Order: sequence, then structure tokens, then C-alpha cells
Amino acid sequence: MGNAQKDFGTIRGKLLRRRLDEFAAAASLESIRLLPAAKCHELKGNLKGKLAVNLDQPYRLVFEPYNDPLPRKPDGGLDWAQVTAVRILEITNYHD
Repeated sequence: MGNAQKDFGTIRGKLLRRRLDEFAAAASLESIRLLPAAKCHELKGNLKGKLAVNLDQPYRLVFEPYNDPLPRKPDGGLDWAQVTAVRILEITNYHD
């Protein structure tokens, strides 16, 4: 990724860099889920299977688990503690 602040502006660029650093330091997706400012959450509808973390309102960093096979709990839900790799998909305002 190029210069985040140049590509996305000062505020979004700094938040993007912070989120990417958080992903790099995390042992699993559960670590990201526990960061209050990130507000990591699973998406619904046409974005089902993807997740997002907050950047600057209303923008989100959208990603998907990149483990193969995808770790699942017995009830079929995503096992966040076992997700150790993600693939960044986009920065977007999906609320439009």
C-alpha cells in the first residue's frame, strides 16, 4: 500500500495505518474484536461472510477471513479466535 495519508487523507490514512498495524500485531481476529475503537463486526446481506472495522465515519475497512478451511464453531458461526489470516478487500461507505 502506498502512503495512506496521501492516498486517503490525513485522518483516514492515520486510522487505516493504525488498523493495519493492529491486524499485524494480532494473534487472531478475536484480538481485533476486543479493540473498542475498531468496532469489528460481521456484515450482513450482500456482504455476508465479510467483516469490517471502523475508520473515519462512515468509512469502513472491509475484509474477509483468509484461513483455509474457514474456522467454524460447532453452531456454524465464525470462530474468531481461530482466524489467523485476513484478506483486505476495500475501504468503503457501505451505508450508501
